Formats: sequence, structure tokens, C-alpha cells
Amino acid sequence: MKRMIALFLLICCFFSAGAYAEQQPNITISSPSAILIEAESGQVLFEQNSHDRRPPASVTKIMTMLLVMEAIDRGQIAMEDMVTCSDYAASMGGSQVYLEPGEQMSVHDMLKAVAVASGNDAAVALGEHIAGSSEAFVDMMNKRAGELGMNDTNFVNCNGLDHEAHRTSAHDIALMSRELTSHSAIFDFTSIWMDSLRDGAFGLVNTNKLIRFYEGANGLKTGSTGAAKYCLSASACRDGMTLIAVVMGAESSKERFNDASRLLDFGFANYTIADSLLSDEELESVTIQKGVKQQIKPAPSEAFHLLVNKARIQEIEKKITLTKQVPAPIRAGDKLGEVEFAIDGQIIGTADLVATEDCPRLGPLSMLGVLAKQLLFGNPQAVVPKPIGV
Repeated sequence: MKRMIALFLLICCFFSAGAYAEQQPNITISSPSAILIEAESGQVLFEQNSHDRRPPASVTKIMTMLLVMEAIDRGQIAMEDMVTCSDYAASMGGSQVYLEPGEQMSVHDMLKAVAVASGNDAAVALGEHIAGSSEAFVDMMNKRAGELGMNDTNFVNCNGLDHEAHRTSAHDIALMSRELTSHSAIFDFTSIWMDSLRDGAFGLVNTNKLIRFYEGANGLKTGSTGAAKYCLSASACRDGMTLIAVVMGAESSKERFNDASRLLDFGFANYTIADSLLSDEELESVTIQKGVKQQIKPAPSEAFHLLVNKARIQEIEKKITLTKQVPAPIRAGDKLGEVEFAIDGQIIGTADLVATEDCPRLGPLSMLGVLAKQLLFGNPQAVVPKPIGV
């Protein structure tokens, strides 16, 4: 009986793991907690104690920057708006840009201070500007964390200063990092190596050394305190693929950068975004009924995004399903079918097959002309498409 129960649990675990999962790679890193994901799909490529709840230090500011970008997107604030530093914001200590009470900076410069110099004072000033108070902004942070499924997270402040209740995990940092990278404008700040504030009077150097030394690095945030040790959420983009490596609790700054680099190296060496898995010969044309064109050749949707292991590209199986006949009118982008991609019979992704051009409906006179030609000469082009197999 015990063996039957064990077998049942094993089967449940297999199906709950998803349709396709790579074996956990053998990577040795020194940080106690880490994760590597592909940003577009969110697919996990490596994880090590990724749900351990730990202090995140200034990596917290990823959520702060996310809420700033979202406030800009919804028109609540603008980059050129001026932010006034409160007494409370100026009192933060730690990494800062030494804002004075009453000093004003634009949202743009405050965001630069957070992203590049990890300014605790600038982070609080931005939070107060958006929510009215630091406490209200932290409430917004925790609410957004819940919406993103960050179940390991509780924020107490917006800058990451140590507090016994301020906790998150590498997994949750990856979730908010992924959401932040969907705002491409953030890379205008997180990819800066050196810059300045106050008309050049105050120099900035990015705390993320990978920005200078790692090919394709474009973010996102470092963090270090006595309790958190050394943390990092590192993003990098190569050949259209963005990876995010999160490490927490490293013993030294050097170790966090080495671990993140090792994870990113693994991802770029072994994975790619597939964008040319279908040839024209594999796709048959779809017959259009009562259209100005009798057939249209479909193509994968521009939204197609498939992360694949480079070593297994040749093993990918394709199952193409097309609608045999479609009534006009047709617009470019209309779905005409789909393709499933699988390895060893397990689906790893799907893509819509869509029309690549418009096809208006025939007008009454044109329709009469077509009917006349069919009566006189037959309809040799009205070919029924052959069934399409795998």
C-alpha cells in the first residue's frame, strides 16, 4: 500500500511540474540562495534554495523603481516633475546622494540616484512623492508584491535597510525583476556606468560592476547590509534574450558578481530564443472564400517566443494545424491556425499562425466576374488543401 501511495505521489509530481522541464544543471555557486530565469517567459533555468526568506538589502529598490515606472505609465507623475526631499527622507543614512531637507530634484534624477547610486534618501523621497508618505508607499509595495505572486515577501521599507520583518526570496526578486524589465525605459538608468547629479557637481558610479565588465549587462540592482550580506539581481541581454540572475547572502561583493556571472554564462551558453523553426515549405496556403485573393500564406505571430535548449533544437517536433477555408474579409494578424512544438512528445510551446496581409471581400461585380469565369473555364485554382501532418 505504501509503495502504491509513493507511486501516485511521484506521478502527481511529474504532471504538476509542467509539460516540459530541463534537468537541473550542475552549477556550483557559493551564494546560499539563487535563481536564473529567462525574462520574457519567466522560465526557471536554475534555482538553489530560491524560496528561502532572507533580507534583500537594497535589491528592495527594484520594487521601488517598478512602482515609479508604473506611476509614470499611468500619468500620475512625469519624469520632469520636481520631488521635494522631506526631513525623514534626508535622515536615511547608508548609501545616499546626500539630499538636504527641502532640496528638489526631478523624478528623472531621483530615479537615476536610486538605480545608479542606490540612494536610500532618493528612494524614500520618490515613495513619499507617489503615495504621500513612506508608510503608504510600503503598503503599495506589499500590495503589488501580492499581485505578482511574491508569496515569500514582506516589505517594511522602500530602501532595504535592515529590519527583522523585511524579507523576500530569490524567487520573488526574480518575479519583480522580470516585471521591471518589461518597462524598457528603466534600462536608461540601470545600464549607466558613470554619470552625475546637480549639474555635474555630484558624481555617480554604478554599484553593479557587471554593467562595465559583463557583455550585455543592463541592470538591475545590488544590495548589501550586515544582515543581508551581498545580494544582486543581474540582468543581461544577448541576441534578443534577456536573462535575470538573482543571488542572495553571498559572503563578499566579488562572490555575488562571480555567482551571477556564472549563472548568466550558463544561460547564454545553453539557451536561445527560437525564431525560425518553421520554413516556408512546411506551411501550406489557406484558401480564402469570396476574397480578392484565393489563398494566403500564414506565418507565425510576431508574439511568438520560444525558449529552447540549444542542444535539443534538432529534436523539436512540430504539429501544424490550419483552417482549410476561411471566409473573407481577412486582416493581417488574423489567426489561421497554430503550431505546437514538442520534445519527446512533451509540448514546450505553441504559436499562432496568422495572415500576413489583408484580403478584402469581393464586391458584387467582382463576384459576378468570378462566377462567369468559373462557368466558362471551370475553377482550376479551387484546390482543396491537403491535410497537414506533424
